[in-house]
Amino acid sequence: MVRGAHLNPFDLQWQRFLIAEDGSGIVGVGQIRPHEGAPELASLVVREDWHGQGVGRQLIHALIARSPVTLYLFCRPQLESYYAHFGFRVMTVEEAPPALRLRYAIGHFITKLLLRRPMLAMKR
Repeated sequence: MVRGAHLNPFDLQWQRFLIAEDGSGIVGVGQIRPHEGAPELASLVVREDWHGQGVGRQLIHALIARSPVTLYLFCRPQLESYYAHFGFRVMTVEEAPPALRLRYAIGHFITKLLLRRPMLAMKR
């Protein structure tokens, strides 16, 4: 699901994933990817036939509840208002913890070059 959504395919340790299921199987996934002092809300994907049914919202609330410290995420600009509903706000690269600065720079370069889309950094 993560690769199919063209999200970061690295560091996918399934033990960290929260999985939403129904009788047909997995309908959504998400994880908190640990970085030194900067946990990242990551790999959030909801199966297309389940879009708009609250699965992503439930996964985000559950993942936020698991992390009592500031959470960070990287997303497409079109998703800024969606994540703002959960308390995330856009941040500059300079605001990002050192553990995320290089990851952001590499991710931004790759998504802009290969996928032709920009990327935002956000924190909660």
